[in-house]
Formats: sequence, C-alpha cells, structure tokens
Amino acid sequence: MTTNGHRQETNRRVVITGMGAVTSVGVGVREFLTALRTGRSGVRPLGAFDTEGFAYANGCEVVDFDPGPWLTRYRPEELGRATQFSVAAARMAVEDAKMDLELLSSGKVLVTVGTTDGESRDLDHLVGLQLAEGEDGLDPVVARRVPAGRLSVCIARELGLTNVEAVTIPTACAAGNYAIGYAADAVRAGEVEFALCGGADAVCRKTFAGFYRLGTIAPERCQPFDLHRKGILTGEGAGVLLLESLDSALARGAQIYAEVLGCGLNCDADHPVAPNRDSIARCMELAHSRAGVSPAEIDFVSAHGTGTRANDVTEAGAIRKVFGDSPPRTISIKSMIGHTMGAASALSAIACALAVAEQFIPPTINHEETDPECDLDCVPNVAIDAELRVVQNNALAFGGNNAVLLLSRFDGVPA
Repeated sequence: MTTNGHRQETNRRVVITGMGAVTSVGVGVREFLTALRTGRSGVRPLGAFDTEGFAYANGCEVVDFDPGPWLTRYRPEELGRATQFSVAAARMAVEDAKMDLELLSSGKVLVTVGTTDGESRDLDHLVGLQLAEGEDGLDPVVARRVPAGRLSVCIARELGLTNVEAVTIPTACAAGNYAIGYAADAVRAGEVEFALCGGADAVCRKTFAGFYRLGTIAPERCQPFDLHRKGILTGEGAGVLLLESLDSALARGAQIYAEVLGCGLNCDADHPVAPNRDSIARCMELAHSRAGVSPAEIDFVSAHGTGTRANDVTEAGAIRKVFGDSPPRTISIKSMIGHTMGAASALSAIACALAVAEQFIPPTINHEETDPECDLDCVPNVAIDAELRVVQNNALAFGGNNAVLLLSRFDGVPA
C-alpha cells in the first residue's frame, strides 16, 4: 500500500476463510476433514509410472481425479497434473470461502504456490519420448505444460484475475509453508487484499527413484516416530488457502477457520539432505517470536514427520530443545497421505486450521511402538477431541530450508 509514493505500513490481522484440498484420502475440505478424523490411509501400489525393477513401490496417489468440474478457462489436457491439482484446489478454496469472483478481482491479489517438482511427471514423459523416438518425437502439448510458474499463473488465469502477482516458490518440502508465510505477510502489510496460497506436486518417477536410491522409501507404510519406521511414501496433491484481512472477512460475513499468527523461516545450508536440530529449533523460536506466543501456549505440533530414521529423531530433538521435557502432542499426517512434497506443509496447514476450528487432533496412524529417541505423544492411531487455541505446523526441506507456521483459533474480536 502506498501514499504519495511511499509504502504505508499496516499490521492487519490475517485469517483463513477458504480452503481447497486434493489428497489421496479425499478431495475437498469436507472429505479431507473426514479422513483426518477417521485416520484414513491413502496407501496403494503406485500406478503413475512403470515400477518394474523396484523391489517395492507403494505410495499415496490421488485416484479417479477429474479436474474438469473445476476448470472453466482450460481444457484438462492443457495442464500438467500438478497444475490441475493447484487450479482445482484454488477454485475449491474460493468456493469454500463463498468469495464472489468480482470482489476477489476488484483488489490486488497474490497467488503463491510452493512446489518441489513442478511438472516433473511431464518431464519424465518427455525424456522417455526423447530416448525412444529422438527429439522429433517430443509432444509439444506436454512441453508447453512443463514450466513450474504455471502452478500459480494458471490459477490467476482460471479465476480471471488481472491485478495479480503470481509466484511459484521452489523451496522443496517446506515450500507450502513458505508460500503461506509470504502471503500472510503481504495481506498483513496491506500490499494485497486477498491471497491464494499453498502447494502442489504430483507423483513422478524421478522423485520416487531418488528417494528409493537414498534408501528412504518404506516398503509398505509410513510410520512417523515409530520404533519400526522404515521411511517415507511419496504422495501427491495440493492444498490452497484463501487469506484475507480480518476486517475484510468480518465485512462480508465470512466463515473463519483460523487466524495466521506468524511464520518463521531460515536456511542453514548445513547439509544437502540431513536436517540440523539446532537450526530447526531456531526456526521454531523465530516463529514463536513473530507470532507473539510462548512455547507453553502451543497446544499441538503438526510435525514434518517423514518417517525416516534421521528426520524424526532430529525433529523430535529440536522440539524438545524448544519445549523442554513436556512438549505438546506432536502428530504427522504423512502417515495418512504420504509425503506430498511441496504440498505437504500446505495440506498440514489445512489440517491445523480444521483442527482448531473443529477442536480435535488428527492421529498419527500405523503406530505400534514409539521410538524412545523420539519420546513424543504422537496421538497414535485414533483422533482425539481437544481444546485448542494455538497450533504449530513444521516444514523441513533439503538444503536446510525450514519453515514454521503458527495458527490460532478465532474467538471473535475483543470488545
């Protein structure tokens, strides 16, 4: 916001009024909520690519997904799979918020989508064609779908937005939280009126094979914080949230799922893949400071919780460093939907917003025995009712990119 050429600082409260989710356990926020409450698993044999040669290949794919009902300006074949997910989730978020498109487009809008792989599934396909048929065999329709910027740009075009900034954030598995934090800051500062933010990724051979070669793919299921955990399962989907100022939400009588208190970001660049306990702890402390809350106020943590040996012990150690010997309940929805890469923390943020709105904590499923090195209450297997006010959403990525988001229940405006 500018006045006489100078940016005018504001400090508006930011709330979540709409959400869209495409996941292996349900499409749409209501289906996702039901899955979180019941501990539904999205695990099945992968069908996105030929898995011959792999000893095992389970994952969390979105099956029978038809983007058609969510598209008005595109034909489905014009969009890569991850972009289909992001556009559909954005349309769901707008409809969930009961947002009039004319009102949405009347002010400055930010669209920001995080991703790990962009349209790597299409790149896999193009590389296969090139190897089999040479460059003359490349499909131009598929080639046009590849640029990662389309994950956000196509949302803007699908919704008919013109006074818009469209940004794709590629900070790997923390990208969803990065996108939400960036969007919340823009709304809080008065730089935009509305923001559509989140993350999207599709299952692809490249990422599955990479994690498989690292020895971090679980043979059957994902078991975060469990003594017998064997690794991640790759997943796919998208989560998009609609953010606006509290004043805007109240003026149009919108539902409010949760308030965005603040986000902490850091990058330690300590190791290409191994998480750094002290850096994760610093990121949590930064998020608490920006949100204006103390560790004692946080009612549960939605962990990055990948189910690998290194991640879970390191993240649990960082949580204990910040929270002491009595940390809050700490869960991982990756036990249900797998690791959805750039969508992971966006879908986790939606889960957190639903948790504070509905007053429950989703479970960590597939749990048999807690690893003593983790020693956390991960709400094993069954969701619980709980009185929640402030919740924390962790996201950790390769290269030491960390992002921690704080949300709170909205209890009305103080008199």
